[in-house]
Parts: sequence; structure tokens; C-alpha cells
Amino acid sequence: MTIVKAVVRACEFWGLTNKEASDLFDVPIATWCRMKAGTFRGRLDQDKITRASLIVGIFKALRILFNREMVNSWPKATNTGPMFQGRSPVALMIEGGIPAMLRTRRYLDGLRGGL
Repeated sequence: MTIVKAVVRACEFWGLTNKEASDLFDVPIATWCRMKAGTFRGRLDQDKITRASLIVGIFKALRILFNREMVNSWPKATNTGPMFQGRSPVALMIEGGIPAMLRTRRYLDGLRGGL
């Protein structure tokens, strides 16, 4: 599954722990580890497809906006912007699920001048 590989790759670039990545993708750690190992053979439901699309979209938006160091560090960096209120984007997205992931994606799209 190409989309699973893309999600795993983005989470690896961002330096997420297995716990953070599994929480962000909303799967058990054991499932996440199978995804990382390339042995996952399950089907993705609509929730996971939506999360995957958002993660990949956020990754792409970061690549357009920032240099490589910021692409990798921004998701886990403390952000003082009003939307994040001192939390990292990853912490916000884990806590808020798909709605917070959508807001983060829109925030980045707004930074690059599109919505």
C-alpha cells in the first residue's frame, strides 16, 4: 500500500515515536509497527484514508513552505500561534483528531497563500 508507506515516511521524517505515530494515525501500536515493517495487510477505512491524506498533504505543504530542517522539525516544535497555544502541531492533531488535522492543513495552506 503506497499510502501507508507515505504516512510511515512522513512520520519518520518528523521524528515521531511509535506511540505518537500510532496515535496520530489512530491505530494500535502493533498495527503501526506492522505498517512500518511493511507487513500490514489490512484495509484502511475512511477514517484512516482521511488521516493519511491529511498527513501527506501536511508533509507536502511543509516541503513547499520550508527548508528541509523545518519540514522535519515543525510538526513537533512548540508553536505559540493562537491555534496551537504553546503545543506542537502533532500534539494538537493527536488530541483533536481529524478536525485538528484539517485545521493544521488549512493553516499551512493559508501560509503559502492558498485556501
